[in-house]
Amino acid sequence: MKPFPKLSSAAILSPMAGVTDVAFRTLCKKYGAGMTYTEFVSSAALVRNNTKTQDLLVTDPSEKPVGVQLFGANEEEVVEAAKLVAERFDVVDMNCGCPAHKVIKTGAGSAMLNDPARIGRLVKQVVEAIDKPVTVKIRAGIDDTNINAVEVAKAVEKAGASAIAVHGRTQKQGYTGLANWDVIKAVKEAVSIPVIGNGDVFSAADFKEKMKYSNCDYIMIARGAIGNPGIFAEILGKECKKGKRELFLEYYKLAQQYNIPFTQIKGHVMHFTKGEQGGARLREALTKASDEKELLKAFE
Repeated sequence: MKPFPKLSSAAILSPMAGVTDVAFRTLCKKYGAGMTYTEFVSSAALVRNNTKTQDLLVTDPSEKPVGVQLFGANEEEVVEAAKLVAERFDVVDMNCGCPAHKVIKTGAGSAMLNDPARIGRLVKQVVEAIDKPVTVKIRAGIDDTNINAVEVAKAVEKAGASAIAVHGRTQKQGYTGLANWDVIKAVKEAVSIPVIGNGDVFSAADFKEKMKYSNCDYIMIARGAIGNPGIFAEILGKECKKGKRELFLEYYKLAQQYNIPFTQIKGHVMHFTKGEQGGARLREALTKASDEKELLKAFE
């Protein structure tokens, strides 16, 4: 087992499809994220050298340490994909928690929670194939009657994983209801590798409360960071003096630098304007923007 990196902050930016592009990750890193992860990357697409997938692997020099998250149902492809990307990242993460139907219908993501031994087998193969720490992201279980996060955590620890991230919701919950931090606490008590808690952290106060309750080593911030990279500064006890509009313009500058697609930029601006005075009216105008020029005109 390779040790999990030492981080400057216990707050980690969670991998999120359509959100954690290189520009957004760089902004979160600037404001204090201890670590960032790419959007989840298809192992099958990586092995086939898909161009769009390669774009997801671009990182900024400031992102140290940075992890790549892989998903896939084919064990050979996942192992091969890990070997292809390991040199470029500090950590390789296995996604065993995504609840999206298009992912679980292939047997990937949280569908893997049905077979903890299989997850352990996959992790062992990846650990033996690369010279970087391997982490795993899971959910509490498939549903309330099948909570098996502790069993899965023990399996991946035995297989050589360097850390485990646990989202306190089940696959069936998706992103509804509340995250179960009792499950995260139980995982922390059951294994000796670092445990990263995840779920319902939207403020520095939430972070402090969840950290104290679960005693986990780190916490992943997901939806709480969308349109709000300043949350990482607040968690470190610093004041983020910039408003959301200023933060979006910072993001936009980075997005231009890294050629982030317009649709992704448009998605971000919708989140950066939430909670702002006149935000609803502004979003209505932004929705009509068909290119960056129109978007900036509406924004200004």
